Amino acid sequence: MKKLYTSAYFLCMILSLSAQEVLWQKDIKSSTQDFLSQVTPTVDLQYLITGSSIQSKSQSQTASSQKQNNGYDFHLVKLNQQGEEVWEKYFAGKNHDYLSASLSTQDGGFVLAGTTFSGKGLDKKEDSKGGSDIWLIRINEFGDELWQKTIGSTSDEEARAVIQTTDLGFFVAGNVQNSAQGYGSKDVLIVKLDKNGKEISQLILGGKGLDEVEKMIPTKDGGVLLGIYSRSSEMRGSGSGLSDSGANSGTGTATSNPVSRYPKTTNNFGEGDYWIIKLSKDGKVEWEKNYGGTGDDHLRTLAMTTSGFIIGGESRSERSGNKTVGVEEGTDLWLISLNERGEEIWQKSYNFKNRDVLMGMHVILKKDEREKNKDLTKGVLLGGYTQAEGRIEADDETFWMLYIDENGNEQWRKHVKGESRKREERLSDIKLNRDGSIILAGTSAEELGKENWKIVKLGDQQVDQLIEKQDIKIYPNPVSDYAYVEIGFDFKEADIMMYDMAGRQLQSLKTKNKVTKINTQPLIQGAYLITIKTDTNKTANAKLIKK
Repeated sequence: MKKLYTSAYFLCMILSLSAQEVLWQKDIKSSTQDFLSQVTPTVDLQYLITGSSIQSKSQSQTASSQKQNNGYDFHLVKLNQQGEEVWEKYFAGKNHDYLSASLSTQDGGFVLAGTTFSGKGLDKKEDSKGGSDIWLIRINEFGDELWQKTIGSTSDEEARAVIQTTDLGFFVAGNVQNSAQGYGSKDVLIVKLDKNGKEISQLILGGKGLDEVEKMIPTKDGGVLLGIYSRSSEMRGSGSGLSDSGANSGTGTATSNPVSRYPKTTNNFGEGDYWIIKLSKDGKVEWEKNYGGTGDDHLRTLAMTTSGFIIGGESRSERSGNKTVGVEEGTDLWLISLNERGEEIWQKSYNFKNRDVLMGMHVILKKDEREKNKDLTKGVLLGGYTQAEGRIEADDETFWMLYIDENGNEQWRKHVKGESRKREERLSDIKLNRDGSIILAGTSAEELGKENWKIVKLGDQQVDQLIEKQDIKIYPNPVSDYAYVEIGFDFKEADIMMYDMAGRQLQSLKTKNKVTKINTQPLIQGAYLITIKTDTNKTANAKLIKK
C-alpha cells in the first residue's frame, strides 16, 4: 500500500480557471481507512470506483459473508452519469485483500484483479497457493459474481493490471518475488485466461535485478503491450529467450509445463529504465525494447495510437544511453513514440519544475479526410501532478494537463489549483471521458487513518474542443442484444424513439443521460431507425442493424 501514499495531494475543487467547472462531486465516506485505486468508466458513461477498505462492523453485517474480517477487503462503488450511487459491494477474504485494477468488459460487467493474503473462506472460494496470490473476480453490471480465480505459487505474487482481449479472454499482469522459476528479486508474471476464467498459460519475464510491470494495454492484433520499470541487466547465457523449462517464449513449441520463462535480453543504461515488451495474442514475446539514460527513468503508462504506441514516464537522466533529450529540473516527463514494430519515431521531454509525475495519457482521434471510416491520431492529452522535492506537506502540489500533437509538439498546458483542502488529500486516478469531461479521484481526510473517497467530474472548455463529437452514435452496430445510444450535444432531457423501416414506432423512452442502453433482443433481424429529440429542439437519427 506504500504506493498510494506517494500519490499527489488531491484537489479541493474550488477552481482558479474560469474555463473549468465542477459538474458534480461525490464523497464516499466511512469511519475506517479507505484506499482508492482506480476509476473505471463503463460503456454507458457510468463509473466503477474501486479500492481497498476496512469494513466497519455495521457494513460487514450486511455483506455477503455476514462476518467481519478486520482486514482490508475489495471495495466497489458504482456511480451513474450524474454521480449518484447505483450500488456498493465488498469482496472479503479472512485476511488482507487489496484491489489493484479493474476492467470494464465488453458485455457491460467488470473484472477485478487484486492481491490476496487470504485462504478459502468468506467470499474467497479457493485455497491460498502460498504467500500472497492474485485474486481475480468477474462480476456482472449489478456487481454479482460470475466467477473467481486464485493465481499463485509458493512465492509472493501481486496483481497490477488486467485487460480483455479480442477473443473475449483476459491477460492479467503482476509481479512475483524471489520465485524459483524467476530470474531476479522481482519478476513480471503474465497469465492468459479464457472468458470463463480458465487458465491457458503463464509467462515469467525478468532480468538479474528487480522488474515491476506498471502498465499493460491491448493491441490491435489481440496481443498486449507491457510497460515495465526495470532495474535489471540482461540474463547472459540464458538461451536468448528460450525458457529453462523447454518452452520458447518467442517462437517454437511449448512443453506441458504451464509456466514459460523469458529472460531479459537487453541491458539497462542506468539505475532504472523503461522496458517495453510486445506479446502476441498467444502470450509469446514478439519484441522487447529498453530505453534509458544513466540516471533513474521510471515508466508509468502506455497508450495506443493509430500508428503505434506512446510510452510515458518520468526521467532523472541527462542526455545519455539511448535517451536523446535532457532533463531540465528535478524529474521531467519523458515520452517515446514507437511504431507497431517497436521502432522509435521520436522522443520528447517536458518540464513543470520540481518533481513531475505522469498519471495518465489519452489519445485524441480525428477522422481521416481521405478515408472517412479511418481514424488518425490528432494528439495526446497528458495529466499528472507536480510536487516540490522533499516538501510533502507543503502547499505547492498542483495538478496539470498537457496537450501535444501527434509529433509530440506541445500545444498548450494548464494547471488546476485547489484551495482550502484538507491536510491529507491525495490524487489517485484521472480519466478523460468521451464527452470531453474529466474525472479526478482520490482520498481525503482530516488525519491519516480516516481517509474517504472523493470523486470530482470536471468540465473543461479547452479539452471539450479537442473531442470530435457526433450528434448521435450507436454501438455496437450491428447489435445482438443491447445497444447504446450516445447523444453528442448538450440537453437536459431527450426522447429516444425506435422505428422499423415501415415507419411504425416500436420503442420510446425518455433520458437525461448522454449514453442510454436500449434492449434490442425482441427485434427480428433487419434495419431500424433510431431518432432522438431533445428539450432544446435538436434532433438526429441513425440506422441500427439487428443481426
